[in-house]
Amino acid sequence: QKSPLCGPSDCRVGCGSPRLLERSPAPSPPCFGWLRQGSVSTRSTSGVESVQFRRRSWAHKFSDAFRGLSRAVRSQSSFAVHLAVAAVVVALAAALRVSAVEWCLLVGAIAMVLAAEIFNSAVESLARALGPAWNPRVRDALDMASAAVLVAACGAAVVGLIVFGSRLLTLVGS
Repeated sequence: QKSPLCGPSDCRVGCGSPRLLERSPAPSPPCFGWLRQGSVSTRSTSGVESVQFRRRSWAHKFSDAFRGLSRAVRSQSSFAVHLAVAAVVVALAAALRVSAVEWCLLVGAIAMVLAAEIFNSAVESLARALGPAWNPRVRDALDMASAAVLVAACGAAVVGLIVFGSRLLTLVGS
């Protein structure tokens, strides 16, 4: 969605950043007006563009955060899988009546995996925004973000084994 700051002829991406129309031999600096609707892009006397952000209310900040969470849930199938596993873990923890400390460990592990998945989704979204051209640095960033999810999921699995392992063995053995 374009912000009202944008002039269609002076911004390459339609982001809302006012840009000077004169052409100079040096390439123009990147346009950052699309970062937030409340941002204002200005050009200093030296010709360098800078971005100044207006203060946003807490309501806007939380609204943006919940919009991001909604996008992750709706657009990422792997996020839905992590949510389903989290629901099973919560149900199992309630059924087995785990202690308060164990609840804290489980909730922390769940939050760690979901946060890693959201960061991975954000990196994937930025990679798609860069365009279809192959870039080894983008590939590396995507691989590292995926590795972060893997590390978080493995750590959560270890926490789950520690918390549930003996209880489940006792249930299966009896």
